[in-house]
Amino acid sequence: MDSLEVFAVESAIASEQEFYRKIIEDNMASLRLAPAIGRIKVVLRPEDSLFQMAIILRDVGTRDTTIDIADVEAKPVAGEIIISIKKEQYIPELLGKLWERYGRANISQPDRWTVAISTDRPEEEASFLKDMIVTDPRHRLHENLVDFAIRITPEGFRVRYHLYKGNKFIFVASEEALKHEWIEETKTMLEKLMEGGKT
Repeated sequence: MDSLEVFAVESAIASEQEFYRKIIEDNMASLRLAPAIGRIKVVLRPEDSLFQMAIILRDVGTRDTTIDIADVEAKPVAGEIIISIKKEQYIPELLGKLWERYGRANISQPDRWTVAISTDRPEEEASFLKDMIVTDPRHRLHENLVDFAIRITPEGFRVRYHLYKGNKFIFVASEEALKHEWIEETKTMLEKLMEGGKT
């Protein structure tokens, strides 16, 4: 696991700190979040049935468009577009996007590195495809962060709030109705993490 700049777990019950630290580490590893998380702080307040988490993320990469992973060529006479794959790892995502836009019947893959699309507008569609976003690490990261937060939240804490903006993520959960001040406390915790502090 990549080392975190800050990894703090606080609880009024000392035995919970190490227990939750292990739960957090295990779930970070299983969701492969360690490279994305730079700083994390979790506060457990059993007396308030409260769970708070603030995370500062590292740079997780940029979006990839079709032209980043393949060459796109319009074939007007044949009524098709030929996509020549340069980065094989993105084929599943690319095919998913193509099937969604053109339907499976209009997509063929004559070989591992080539995808052909049948269309009556090859030039216009080729222009669109070059800029089509194939992967967006931030979108998947958001889903994984929410999943991570839910997994490490104590059982029964079903009232939840989260905010994901830029490289910041906060999560607050409770068995009771969430108090506005708890969300504000978590935002303050995040600001302190931004400054590099643990508290």
